[in-house]
Amino acid sequence: MIEMEKLVNFCKSRGFIYSGSEIYGGLANSWDYGPLGVELKNNIKAAWWKKFVTSRLDMVGIDAALIMNPKVWEASGHVATFTDPLVECKQCHERFRADQIDLTKPCGNCGTKESFTEPAAFNMMLKTWLGAKQEVAAVAYLRPETAQAMFVNFANVVRTERMRLPFGIAQSGKAFRNEITPGNFIFRQREFELMEFEYFVSPDQWEKSFGYWLGQMHEWVTECGIDQSKVHEVEIPDGDRAHYSKRTIDLEFDYPFGRKELYGLAYRGDFDLNAHAESSGKELLYTDPETNEKITPHVIEPAFGVDRTFLAVMLSAYHEEEVEGEVRIVMRLPVHLAPVKIAVLPLSKKTELSAVSLALAERLAKRWRTNHHSSQSIGKRYRREDEIGTPFCITIDFDTLGEGEVNLKDTVTVRERDSMKQDRVLIVDLEKYLEARL
Repeated sequence: MIEMEKLVNFCKSRGFIYSGSEIYGGLANSWDYGPLGVELKNNIKAAWWKKFVTSRLDMVGIDAALIMNPKVWEASGHVATFTDPLVECKQCHERFRADQIDLTKPCGNCGTKESFTEPAAFNMMLKTWLGAKQEVAAVAYLRPETAQAMFVNFANVVRTERMRLPFGIAQSGKAFRNEITPGNFIFRQREFELMEFEYFVSPDQWEKSFGYWLGQMHEWVTECGIDQSKVHEVEIPDGDRAHYSKRTIDLEFDYPFGRKELYGLAYRGDFDLNAHAESSGKELLYTDPETNEKITPHVIEPAFGVDRTFLAVMLSAYHEEEVEGEVRIVMRLPVHLAPVKIAVLPLSKKTELSAVSLALAERLAKRWRTNHHSSQSIGKRYRREDEIGTPFCITIDFDTLGEGEVNLKDTVTVRERDSMKQDRVLIVDLEKYLEARL
């Protein structure tokens, strides 16, 4: 597996991810997705939405506000319990998560021995103020998760969509956590993106649903091209689970910096609906349309981090291999996730070739993300597209113009990324050829 430092440099040099605010010296653990990164990220989110929302009859989506009524976070338990243990070095005043370091060893920043303060609870929610004055009455929070909006909108969704159990409410979007020690590139950030859904079931069906969604999460891992041999199920024991969870299984991934969480699957029981019903005074019950019985559904929650998916996809796709005595870097991204689907490459800068290739690139770009490059040798351009994961390169040569020794007028060469196999295809058949493969 590629080392993290090498991956970070690769992402920056190829336009996947840049350091945030770089021209001002950056901001610690802040990252911006570049031209290729935003395409890959959007493709991940679109694939997730299609798999878990639009292709199903039992799922609907919402897009809720980032800032919610502070009472939401009081009812959910985040104000009281959403904390990490914080310690500070008395010498250099560097702060650490107490559960991630050995407090018996010297400070990792300055080397001072026995210098840590006693662990204290540190709430990770990012606080802000609404209105012109920073006063207690105006305190609000940037959401630390997307889940609560789905619970507080439960009654609205049931009423407008006439959903029947079992059913789910999904959303993806930004979340914010004031992490004590963010790091490891985009693995742990203060600003990140989640894809989650709450699946509501009859209380006696939760185990069956839990097993089903665990299987679906593994399917998603495979569809993303994430190396399944590096994915592990970890049952979270009592005492280590979130306060709302009655059962949690994490899917962990073998990152270069160790085995860490990739996704989480939690059985939340009826905690959230009951908590919000009690706090708001509003009824959050499901009425069976046949028996008129009212129940509080139980909830299964599969949670997916967009940024961690991105990282696992990149780590799994990156390959180096020797081709004709040279090292070829190739990103073996699944076709549906690849940032660029097609590169149209004229064999030379000759005017006629460039005109034909540019017109073809503009035509294909109406359907697929397409690159057009004419500088450097064709071999170097192939390697450049391999490195960013482009599945197909289309070469316009002199045979295309009918100037070659063999009559191949109006045909192009299509090169496949992984095998480097080349096919000669008529331009008029090109869309049909690509449709079958993209």
